[in-house]
Amino acid sequence: MSLAATRSIALSSLLTAQTRISVASTNIANADTDGYSRKTATQSTLVTAGVGTGVEITAISSTVSKMLLGSLVEAQSRLGAATTMEEYTSLLQDAYGATTDDGDTTAGTSIANAIADLASALTELTDTPESATLQAQVVDSLDSLAAQLRTTSSTIQSLRADADDQIETSVDEINTLLGTIDSLNERIASAQASGADISDLEDQRKTALGSLGELMNVTWFVNSSNQVHVYSSGGKVLLDSTVHALSYESAATVTSDTVYTGTTPSGFAGIMVEGVDITSQITSGSVGALIELRDEVLPDAQLDLDTLAVELVHALNAVHNDGTALPAPATLTGSAVLAGTDALSATGTARFAVVDDEGALVSYADIDLSTVATVDDLVAAIDAVDGLTASLDASGHLVVATENSSYGVAVNQMDSAVGTDGEGLSSWLGLNDLVRATGASDFVVRSDILANNSLLAVSSLDASATLTTGATVVASGSSTIADALLDVFETSRSFDAAGNLGSTTATLAGYAAEVVGAVATVYAGAESELETATALQSSVTDAIASKSGVNVDEETNLLSELQTQYEAAAQIMSIVNELFSTLLEMVQSA
Repeated sequence: MSLAATRSIALSSLLTAQTRISVASTNIANADTDGYSRKTATQSTLVTAGVGTGVEITAISSTVSKMLLGSLVEAQSRLGAATTMEEYTSLLQDAYGATTDDGDTTAGTSIANAIADLASALTELTDTPESATLQAQVVDSLDSLAAQLRTTSSTIQSLRADADDQIETSVDEINTLLGTIDSLNERIASAQASGADISDLEDQRKTALGSLGELMNVTWFVNSSNQVHVYSSGGKVLLDSTVHALSYESAATVTSDTVYTGTTPSGFAGIMVEGVDITSQITSGSVGALIELRDEVLPDAQLDLDTLAVELVHALNAVHNDGTALPAPATLTGSAVLAGTDALSATGTARFAVVDDEGALVSYADIDLSTVATVDDLVAAIDAVDGLTASLDASGHLVVATENSSYGVAVNQMDSAVGTDGEGLSSWLGLNDLVRATGASDFVVRSDILANNSLLAVSSLDASATLTTGATVVASGSSTIADALLDVFETSRSFDAAGNLGSTTATLAGYAAEVVGAVATVYAGAESELETATALQSSVTDAIASKSGVNVDEETNLLSELQTQYEAAAQIMSIVNELFSTLLEMVQSA
């Protein structure tokens, strides 16, 4: 073999060893880099006319199992969903407060505790119903409960709005990642065409796929040209030779009435791809969790809260409309919205009276409701009571007022029964409501009672067959009304299935505890799922690392071997160079 051939072989060995050393060094340097896979330099023998003439590096590559990579993207989707769900349900649980505080089983900040505080205030009032101080205490406790219901409801809707805003932000991130993968596809195609190393580009694409999976569940495959195509779970193309961008615009305002319907009109828009709504196809990843939170988890919590609030309204108002305040108010305004022509199906008798500030009778009348056919007839009958006026205001509310503002109007529902539910007349009209609400979001104590606690109706109009003008017909404080208000919280009642809760029978405090407990259960489930998803993602990551990760010990040993090979090739090169020098000297001296 000629010296030139020997030197060529030695040089190729030297360069090959140098490249492999560089690859091994890079592996060691990136052993802890997320998404990095071990690179290997493929070495092959150079053959000329059947004779070995050296070695060369034909490719630098990394091997990542497509099956494991698919499992990783799925695990990332599950982890993204679990992380988002745990974050939001933790905030939701915080909004509901705790039933106990620092191990104290009698203290807490939840709605159930607020109801218990109100019941406690009513218990004190039953002993001394005429006490202005105790009446104020009841009103204050009720106002605190109302504020907590409103605040909790507002927090739920704020969380829904935050989730909706985050969906819009995440859609932008998804589009960015699709663009990144598309760009990497192009760079990989270009590098392959020129024979350049594509392993780092493939690692970057793998990382981008994982990040995409963390945001939403996708399907994908690598075609024969080593190009990644991405689809929604329902098969809508998101990336092929171009990016098919998603679009979404969050709602300007979010209330409990704002819902996603999938049709027009809809409170929330759909996540669109080229005119196709893919919202229902996104069931995992953080966006999938955000959709579930916005459209299911948080609305269910709101529905539970509203069910409690509405039952509170009905129960408290039913009792409060049986009573009257002392001094009685000069005006009562109903909450029911009516039209004069509305038919009125009612039986029994209702009593309307005018009393002075001591509760002495000025005038009264018992209205036989069987003679009343319409709302206009009822208004006329009340207006005919000596000393009273009655009318419907612009909003359709019945307004009953005394002609002399020094007097007050008192009502006793007697045996009146209106409509299919058989409500007492005052309750049906909402004339003497204690609280007003359509749900938790607008639950309030009647404004004039808040301003003047003495308007709490803990007295009652005498129900005797006949009354005498000048006689006291409204006594100061009635244990009957106070006891009935307390009984609202001590009596078990039926609740229909709603939100997170099935149908049940419980006291108001008991149901409130179930509402709080349901949210705690949702959070516990989210916390458990996060632990499971984290373990799964870690397991898949470890499996990939064992297959294509860097083992520093192995790379260090390889590096040592390659350095030995490099030194051997360098020594051969040195010997060949010396032989060339000797030959040149011999030729020159000949």
